[in-house]
Amino acid sequence: MADTSWTSSAKSLKGVILDLCGVLYDSGEDGGIPIPGSIEAVKRLKASDLKLRFCTNETQASREKFVAKLQRMGFDISVCEVFSPAPAAVAVLKDRGMRPHLLVYDGLLSEFDSIDKTNPNCVVIGDAAEKFSYQNLNDAFRVLIGLEKPVLFSLGKGRYYKETDGLKLDVGPYMKALEYACDVEAEVIGKPSSAFFNSVLHDMGLQPHQVLMIGDDLVNDVGGAQHCGMKGLQVRTGKYRPSDEKHPSVTADGTVDDLAHAVGLILGERAGPL
Repeated sequence: MADTSWTSSAKSLKGVILDLCGVLYDSGEDGGIPIPGSIEAVKRLKASDLKLRFCTNETQASREKFVAKLQRMGFDISVCEVFSPAPAAVAVLKDRGMRPHLLVYDGLLSEFDSIDKTNPNCVVIGDAAEKFSYQNLNDAFRVLIGLEKPVLFSLGKGRYYKETDGLKLDVGPYMKALEYACDVEAEVIGKPSSAFFNSVLHDMGLQPHQVLMIGDDLVNDVGGAQHCGMKGLQVRTGKYRPSDEKHPSVTADGTVDDLAHAVGLILGERAGPL
């Protein structure tokens, strides 16, 4: 039986932030498939008086491309509503005058077209999937180890995620390999970074206590949101594991079957008794 004590705060909510992969859809080689009920759940949130944003660590395609993919699936979603690590990383690189060596998926390279990449003075690593070869990791290692003060940016730090054919390693394990080899701590851009979540809250014009985060990743979605002062709800879809409900350091404010279930509880509570 799902814990629904968190619904008592639904009446005071002003906004909701949704993760994408594992909450709206499961990714895969065919582009992925919507999670049952999620398309209608997004429509219901948009028809309500709640502000809605989408917060993802997706780094295998530009925002424009993966939003277009979601639109083809039937989701009512636009680029301006989606926050992802690559645009945030570009802003950081420009602000600090950094020239990156990129270890990212080919589909993400266009996001960095405006950045000077000659004579790199940092490394940016994202979910490069099959691009995580020994040669490519070693090239990134050589750039870092050759710098007087190595700088490593990681687009998220997830351990794994779910595709239609099973679980896949995320960027986190490869980030940790470079950290260990170069004795450097990565600067994480994306969830669970507080700066990343705060940028979404700023765009919404809301305070943390007014917003609920819904995700499938207990540590990066729920824990990251809670660290910023938001409530965090975990769905039992995507990368969810039963052991998440007994995690030693992160406890979700609530756990629900899926996004449709969460939205039904939120909107039902806000409507009050019939």
